[in-house]
Amino acid sequence: MAIDREIVEEAAAKLKAISGFNVLSSTVNKEPYIIINGTKFRLAYVKEVTKALKDVIIHLIQTEIADKKNPFILITKYIPNDVGQQYSKENRINYLDLNGNCYIRTDTFVILITGQRREKIEKTNQSRAFQEAGIKIIFWLLNNPEQINATYRIIAKKSGVSLASVGYVLQELTALNFFMKTQKGNFLKNKKELLNRWVLAYHDVLRQRLLLKKMRFTKNDKKEWSRLPVQDTQGTVLWGGEPAGSILTRYLSPMVFTLYTDSSWKTLIHDLDLAPSENGEIEVLKIFWIEEENDKNNLTAPPLIVYADLMGSGNDRNIETANKILENELSYIQ
Repeated sequence: MAIDREIVEEAAAKLKAISGFNVLSSTVNKEPYIIINGTKFRLAYVKEVTKALKDVIIHLIQTEIADKKNPFILITKYIPNDVGQQYSKENRINYLDLNGNCYIRTDTFVILITGQRREKIEKTNQSRAFQEAGIKIIFWLLNNPEQINATYRIIAKKSGVSLASVGYVLQELTALNFFMKTQKGNFLKNKKELLNRWVLAYHDVLRQRLLLKKMRFTKNDKKEWSRLPVQDTQGTVLWGGEPAGSILTRYLSPMVFTLYTDSSWKTLIHDLDLAPSENGEIEVLKIFWIEEENDKNNLTAPPLIVYADLMGSGNDRNIETANKILENELSYIQ
């Protein structure tokens, strides 16, 4: 996950001041790192750890550092105390936030600092790459690798964002070592890392904004979910999440149901015989990608969306299903 170098320096300075340990940080290299009492740590970065994201972060971090020899630390602006306890006691994930809260274990020392209050930080010069417009642009680039050399105007049109946003986002992706423009054409770099960062941003920033309604089946036909006539509805309706994972891999029996639509949720009352329900097992979300890319012959949302839905669930079976999609439909991102 792309490192915020300023956060690394501030967090390292805070840790040194509170702990009394010898802490050095280096952010000038391609891969920033921290040295604590002579031990070098690789870094993983998440803007902020929330309860909603804590499980997906675990899986993404474990995947990211699985093949790396040096110990690592998760750097973040803030981590809630209960999440920090889970990471330290259950997952043994080293972490450090901007306030000095941390759990860092090595063979020679352990640092555990909790209870540091969250400081108010003015939101200035925020990265656009992983805000709403950036999330839509990155999705389009990852979902359409054959169009990597498209003009800014086409990218803007296909992503549903402003032309100016494309320029800003690609500039930041270049600075973050995710995008490169050469005489031979454009290239996405570190695609797996970009995918991981996009999944986090999708859940953290965009997905909740897409939620239209919670609904339920009216005929207790959960087991017959695949018979719902989603292709015969007004507009476009596509399965996401667990149902889409089941369709793509034949590996999952859905318990939570996700539908994406470009129409009103009210049309699903008549078209699919669903009913609104605050505690319903069906979540209905608005399609954010351009409608012309949808095909009435499709049953599922794009594999990128399905992968993100499953990774965000925190369910082990869903994570396994997401990895199968990554190995097959999304193998070009490896």
